Formats: sequence, C-alpha cells, structure tokens
Amino acid sequence: MAGLSADHPSEVVLAARIARQFYLEGVSKVDIADRLGISRFRVARLLDSARESGMVRIEIGLPGGSLDAGLSAELCAAFGLKHAFVFNFPEEDETLRRRLGEAAGQVLMDLITPGDVLGMSWSRALGALAAALTQIPPCPIVQLTGAVPPPDGRDLLDLVRSVARIGGGPAHTFYAPMLLDDAQTAAAIRRQADIAGAFALVPSVTIALVAIGAWGPGLSTIYDAITPAEREAVRALGVCAEVAGVFIGENGKPVDTPLDSRMIVTPGPALARVPFVLSVAYDVAKSSAVSATLRGGLVHGLVTHASLARDLLGRADVP
Repeated sequence: MAGLSADHPSEVVLAARIARQFYLEGVSKVDIADRLGISRFRVARLLDSARESGMVRIEIGLPGGSLDAGLSAELCAAFGLKHAFVFNFPEEDETLRRRLGEAAGQVLMDLITPGDVLGMSWSRALGALAAALTQIPPCPIVQLTGAVPPPDGRDLLDLVRSVARIGGGPAHTFYAPMLLDDAQTAAAIRRQADIAGAFALVPSVTIALVAIGAWGPGLSTIYDAITPAEREAVRALGVCAEVAGVFIGENGKPVDTPLDSRMIVTPGPALARVPFVLSVAYDVAKSSAVSATLRGGLVHGLVTHASLARDLLGRADVP
C-alpha cells in the first residue's frame, strides 16, 4: 500500500480513523489533529496516503439519486458536450423510454431561463416530457417539426400545448405531418400561415429539444413510416441517424436526401444555429448513430441511460 504498510498496522488504523472523520463526519484537519494529539501536517499526510493506497476511493455522484454524475462528466469530456445527464434506470424495464422522457423534463426545468425561447420536435422519447414538468418560465415555445402519429395517439401538438400551459408562455404550433407523399403538397403546406409563422421564429430559439434516432427498424419514427425502397435509398447515401427530421451521415454531418422536399421540419442549417440543442437517446442499438451525431456537433447536450453511455465512451476515440 503506497504510503501505508501492513508492517505498521497502527499507522493504517490511524489513517482510517482520520479518513472517516474527515470524509464522512466533516471534521476539519485542524480539529482532527487536536482530537488525536498529532500535528495537522501529519493528518494531511495520512489523508493523502489513504487516497493513494486505495483505502479512500472518491466517486462523483448524487446521494440516493439515479443520476450518474461520473458517467455524465465523462461523456461531456469525451464528446465536448455542454451538458450530459446519464441516468441509472433499469435497462430491462419497458418504461425506459418514458422515464428518460421524464428525466429530460427535469433537466429542462434546471436549464431553461426566463429569457429563453424553447423549440420542440416530435419523438416517442419526448412524449412523456410534460409529465415531469411542474414549473418553467413563461417562455415562448416554437414547434420545430410536424409529427409522425404515435401508436398512443398523443401528438406533438398536444405535447407543445401541454408544456406551454405549464409555463404560461405563448405556443406557436401547427397541425401537420412530418412527412408528406410528395414535394408539391409539402411545399403548399409550408406556406400555410401557422406553419410559416412558426418556422419564421426558429432563428429566435435558444434551446431545442430533440431525440436521436438510428436508421433502422424501431429506431426511428421516420424509418418506420416509409417504404422499404425509400429506406434503402436513404441508407445508400450514408445516413446512419436522424435528428428532428435532419438526416445525419457517419461523419456526423447532415446529408441531403430525396425525402427532404417532402418533410415539414426545421432545415439542418437552421437547427445547427440554435445555441443549445438538448437531445434524448435510448437503446444501445443506437450507439453508432448517437456517437456520429455527437461528433458532428449538431447537438450540445444529451440525456441517456448508463449502458448506452458506456458504449458511447467506448466509441469516443473511433474516427
């Protein structure tokens, strides 16, 4: 043991007593020295030895909470994120997606300020966000995309309005699908006053909430909504992920696809200009897609769960 030796058990026990008083009881080094009748310099030396030998192990975390602060900090460092929030939710739990949505709501309450403008897109993961919100500032809320109808019938319009009711701010919403059958119909819908008005406000958005999807079955609402031929055509362009209807390549950069002209979404360049984009991702099967998205810099924050976070860290140095 570095600095402590089994040949001197009294020193080992003394170090343990000092470490317990200092780390667990909050006693100062000076008071410990007075209690034990030794110098404060010896107290400091034994505390250092206790850490070097492994007697004392310091973990960064929140007492009694599900947030893994250590993994969160590692993700920030590995991918250059402004914020990362890793939660230790049961991986086999069928409610993982809902719990992450609620966690995103808790994070939003912590980060949003009265001067912000909140942009919201549709995803299955964000469907439970409003359930966790108790209070947010009365910020304007801007709908960023149309919606893919979910199985439970709850759409983006309901979600945005629910969040707006909690905060009391104005909601700039519209009713439209995310994907249309043809470009002409999509162009006509984009000209409607409520949609054009909402998209005109996108440059004022300061925080955007999005989810990261992977280009595979069950991993993206857009993937699941189109034909097999369309899926393969998009895959052939190198798309591995999608974020709020923006398609992402393996290098993390947006990719133009034939679907773009048919979609009611905030364009990639406009989304990239939002100062802070907070993303939600779940399922280890999405790891390569999430990793590419984080490396590309389109998103600045991530809410996720522990197993996906560890897999992402394993990919952090992979070009």
